[in-house]
Amino acid sequence: MKTQNLKSLMITALAVLLSTYIALAQSIAVTGVVTDAQDNQPLPGVTVMLKGANKGVVTSEKGAYSIIAKKGDKLRFSFVGYEDKEVKAVDTVHDVSLLYAKGKLDGVLVVGYGVEKKRHLTGSTSTITGHVAGVNARGKTAPHIMLFEKVISSPVDYYYDADIFSNEGYEHADENRFKSAANDPLSTFSIDVDAASYSNMRRMVNMGQLPPKDAIRTEELVNYFSYDYEKPTGKDPVKFTAEVGECPWNKQYRLVRIGVKAREIASDNLPASNLVFLIDVSGSMYGATRLDLVKSSLKLLVNNLRDEDRVAIVVYAGAAGEVLPSTSGADKQKIREALDNLTAGGSTAGGAGIQLAYKIAQKNFIENGNNRVILCTDGDFNVGVSSKQGLEQLIEQERKSGVFLTILGYGMGNYKDNRMQTLAQKGNGNHAYIDNIQEANKVLVHEFGGTIYTVAKDVKLQIEFNPAKVQSYRLIGYESRLLNKEDFNDDTKDAGEMGAGHTVTAFYEVVPVGVTGSFPGSVDDLKYQKNQAVEARMVAAGSDELLTVKLRYKQPNEDKSSKMELPLMDNGNNNVSEDFRFAASVVMFSHLLRDSNFKGTATYNDVIALAKGALGSDEKGYRREFVRLVEAVKGMEK
Repeated sequence: MKTQNLKSLMITALAVLLSTYIALAQSIAVTGVVTDAQDNQPLPGVTVMLKGANKGVVTSEKGAYSIIAKKGDKLRFSFVGYEDKEVKAVDTVHDVSLLYAKGKLDGVLVVGYGVEKKRHLTGSTSTITGHVAGVNARGKTAPHIMLFEKVISSPVDYYYDADIFSNEGYEHADENRFKSAANDPLSTFSIDVDAASYSNMRRMVNMGQLPPKDAIRTEELVNYFSYDYEKPTGKDPVKFTAEVGECPWNKQYRLVRIGVKAREIASDNLPASNLVFLIDVSGSMYGATRLDLVKSSLKLLVNNLRDEDRVAIVVYAGAAGEVLPSTSGADKQKIREALDNLTAGGSTAGGAGIQLAYKIAQKNFIENGNNRVILCTDGDFNVGVSSKQGLEQLIEQERKSGVFLTILGYGMGNYKDNRMQTLAQKGNGNHAYIDNIQEANKVLVHEFGGTIYTVAKDVKLQIEFNPAKVQSYRLIGYESRLLNKEDFNDDTKDAGEMGAGHTVTAFYEVVPVGVTGSFPGSVDDLKYQKNQAVEARMVAAGSDELLTVKLRYKQPNEDKSSKMELPLMDNGNNNVSEDFRFAASVVMFSHLLRDSNFKGTATYNDVIALAKGALGSDEKGYRREFVRLVEAVKGMEK
């Protein structure tokens, strides 16, 4: 009986081996090159799908592909802007030429990857229903052939428009309006140290384009520059000051500047860092201004790591994975080599990457250290958690881990600034846009402490205006950072973080008492209720204070806040600092770029004159660069 069972098992095993051999014998490795039928140039980024199966590859820089198929299988070749083509796999080599879909994409200006030929599309790239909007950038380093097993069925919108920013994502926010100091005396908001809007604006201007209005966040233009504020000296990690002068774009009004300075810490004295580089390697990150720039940027940071610092690398495309376990900063060459080996291709599972990065950061958590995820992406998430609401919920959950977040934005043409803002605001994070290696050096080397190490979290400001001195006021910028007045004393409400050496600046435009006529924020006296404005002025009449500034912050590892308070007097003069004047010129420039309803008499000539008179030492040349940008925009407007 046992002999019969053994023979039966052997026969079964032989049958399985024979069928496997036959199946393998029927499979062939099909290779070839895909070219443009008109000029015979190779087409990188073409999707080669095995029809009827969730399996395919993407052509390399030279248009080459290799895929396992059975004889007789049909291969489908797809590329945005070209006619699909099917080929029957009968030989091991199949070179394919694709016909341009004439009239379908004519006149498209393709700039996402520096492609000059208008009919070769390079847009937001993803693995989608057999189509990959690949990178047709001849002569540049291209990704290796990428094998993917699952094709995403949801479509991605492409915008074929001469406006190169039409597929970029920006959140719309209405400008803050004037409010009555008598009826609404409190203004409350979270600080914002981000400066992404400035470098993003610079990228657009340098390309000869005026930025979309929603791409301009006034506070981020102002906070791109450092100012000479008083440094904290006591136990508080931050110190704030205030000054007031004439409003340059409306001489009847007053302009109030509030400045906050975080404690500086020398890089050598920073606590040990546990960093996770979370890098988007999806298809949309291919190119010199994307993944290549990411690698160069992070190498600048790696060069400044100490032996006690550690780095892990997580990447995500269609899925997420760890490519480098947590490694000592002493082994810089190993970290650099891991970065060099990264290539771009596939869809974008950003949510999965974020979750894995936080998990690894928590696994290597350093008590009282600097635990941080550094996300490098264009924000074009299209797999898994990708909606604004979904990302908010995800990042709010992850921030409870005690791991902070830095977001570095890259790319153009499909840049999703709105998603970056969501992640930064909800995840105890900061956000910078890297448009060139000089900006990477600024963010990751010169401002290393501020970018990487948090000294105060949940920093909020609340300003109380004296109705005896102020008729109405307007907070300039910070539209996405506004808080309810009750939130100021509520320690459960999230707010902004400040890194070592960071400065934050905020401006208020103030209509003083005595300005007559229909001024902004004014309303008719109430007929059926007590005149609150008159009563408020009577109560406050004995004070010479224009306003009082209150600030709350938490230590990075604490949940209870501390409060600071400072009154501001106004003697009516215009004896303001050089920094005040320069920052005011940046506000005026922002008003003009946004075509603000509150720009008053501002002109580009006014901006240039005010900025040139307040350049100061300008050791790094950022203020002079600002003047050049204003001059360039002035020329475009003409």
